[in-house]
Amino acid sequence: MDCRNKKVIITGGSSGYGYGMAKVLKQCGADVLITGRRLQVLEKAAKQLGVAYVQADVCNPDDWDRVFEANGPRLDVLINNAGAAVRIAPLVENSDEEIISSVNINLTGVLLGCKRAARVMIAQESGLIINVSSVCAHYGWPGYTTYTAAKAGVDRLSRALYTELRPHKVRVTVLTPSWGATDFGKAANLPDFDQETLKQVMTGEQMGDIVAGICESPDHLCFPEIMVQPVVQEIIPF
Repeated sequence: MDCRNKKVIITGGSSGYGYGMAKVLKQCGADVLITGRRLQVLEKAAKQLGVAYVQADVCNPDDWDRVFEANGPRLDVLINNAGAAVRIAPLVENSDEEIISSVNINLTGVLLGCKRAARVMIAQESGLIINVSSVCAHYGWPGYTTYTAAKAGVDRLSRALYTELRPHKVRVTVLTPSWGATDFGKAANLPDFDQETLKQVMTGEQMGDIVAGICESPDHLCFPEIMVQPVVQEIIPF
């Protein structure tokens, strides 16, 4: 799949990995539309990138319908990138509202997007869905219980969806990053790290390069999962 003139939707495209993906794919010639909840941030990012945008909450089915209406009848790539830490804390300290919000943002929103993309892609007998999960889907850390459950759901749904869409020549990839230069740490109130360490984590543009590689791969090949993590990050799995 060549990126040139491909219609691409990226959720959570106004910052972090989503911004990096949009930047690289735009440079590769794709027709990119980004979404996000924060209108001012979204407008600024879209202007910088030279891409289309729709303010949307991935948890809202009506917002998803507006995104697809704005995108038009064809869709070559959907990247379900939007996600949120909500609150990183022991499960017993999470409110019921925080638990529900985390699952909705990180999992339900992906399902809603996949459903709409699948309709379009089945009809056109082509397309690629990239769902961004997390290394948390594979390992356990204290305080990440709800987020882990939601991201593990993204991993599993991607594998099941692949089996549904493969007969229609539609590909599904679950992209599993770890520590990166995003707003996740700040949102999760994680401790600050020194600048030398932060220089060694994955940038948004590096993530964009990985996504571009997936998009440019031959249509008859699929990458069911790609996991990427910085060498500087120590992972001692449970």
